[in-house]
Amino acid sequence: MMSGNSRDALATAYLSHLVNERRLSPLTCESYARDIAVLLHFADETSLDQLRIHHIRRFVAQRHGKGFSGKSLARMLSAWRGFYQYLARDHGYTCNPCTGVRAPKSPRTLPHTLSPDEAANLLDFPVDDDPMALRDKAMFELCYSSGLRLAELIGLRPGDLNFSDGTVRVTGKGGKTRIVPIGSQAARVLSEWMKLREVLVKPGATALFVSRYGRNISPRSISHRLKIQAARQGIGANIHPHVLRHSFASHLLQSSGDLRAVQEMLGHASISTTQVYTHLDFQHLAKVYDAAHPRARKKEKP
Repeated sequence: MMSGNSRDALATAYLSHLVNERRLSPLTCESYARDIAVLLHFADETSLDQLRIHHIRRFVAQRHGKGFSGKSLARMLSAWRGFYQYLARDHGYTCNPCTGVRAPKSPRTLPHTLSPDEAANLLDFPVDDDPMALRDKAMFELCYSSGLRLAELIGLRPGDLNFSDGTVRVTGKGGKTRIVPIGSQAARVLSEWMKLREVLVKPGATALFVSRYGRNISPRSISHRLKIQAARQGIGANIHPHVLRHSFASHLLQSSGDLRAVQEMLGHASISTTQVYTHLDFQHLAKVYDAAHPRARKKEKP
């Protein structure tokens, strides 16, 4: 039977593989680490090479019974499958007990987006002489302008900006890079931030966006600052950086109708992932129809 220390060593080696060989982002690696920790907890005294499909199904059922969604369980299973694939490749494991196990389906929820007016309101705040307000405005404008994920925003370096052609080079999932346009308002604020960053930045800090102390800013700090700004602007929804990405995609699709271009700018590997925004657009059209078309008016109950 494999000891707990041996299992921990295998998990540590796998996470190191994700960082050094697959070069996944720190946020993605943290997610994998949590999922692998869940597997080790469920396995308890059972050796990893003794786990079978009925064990995995029971683990998933227990997790589902605690209220975890089908989406989170699917992600967890994907992490477990990847772990066993690594164990087969590097440690001689012959069975992947996660193969063939599917997460329970959960209702598909559409991503929350801001209306164009709400997005404009959120970003319309003065910076005055506050360096952090200028930095926040530059971050939020860039997220909305170019549809960046939080991890992509964190990973930006000053050299990724190209003001001459108005683009930013983004490193997305799996280390794939793409070139995305920057809106004129975002470019203006970013130009101002770059001058201030030169004054603030400390040796060793490489990120485009740094803290008031000149160090690389954390994802948690960005999310917190956005929530504060949304509250100040009177936007009551639960605003987080991905809402800006969703809003970018929805607004761009509504105005252009070019699904393939939106897919490329978002960095989606499959266009089916991008198609969720066509449902958002349809929701908007349905509301307009229901409000305006004579045949759409609901009959009053007698």
